[in-house]
Amino acid sequence: MICRIWSGRAGSHNAADAYEQVFRDEMLSELGGLPGFRGGYLLRRDTDHRTEFVTLTLFDSLDDVRGFAGPDHERANVSTAGRAALDDIDETARHYTVVTAPHI
Repeated sequence: MICRIWSGRAGSHNAADAYEQVFRDEMLSELGGLPGFRGGYLLRRDTDHRTEFVTLTLFDSLDDVRGFAGPDHERANVSTAGRAALDDIDETARHYTVVTAPHI
């Protein structure tokens, strides 16, 4: 299993709330229809001045990641609505092989 990690930042809590909605309504819906997608997490960290998000999306293989992100699978795949909500985004994603995971 492959974990794709990406992060972005919002300058206000309203923008952060908007990004959460985009992730729930658009990203998870889009990802849910892709072969090899195994779920995702959206992590949020609020400070006085901004909100940081880290996304963890799980795929069966790098080929499945490419099905989502395209041939340049390390490039960020952020929707127009996601970019509008966030002030600063990482333009690349990182990929890790999952070697252990919780059994829930």
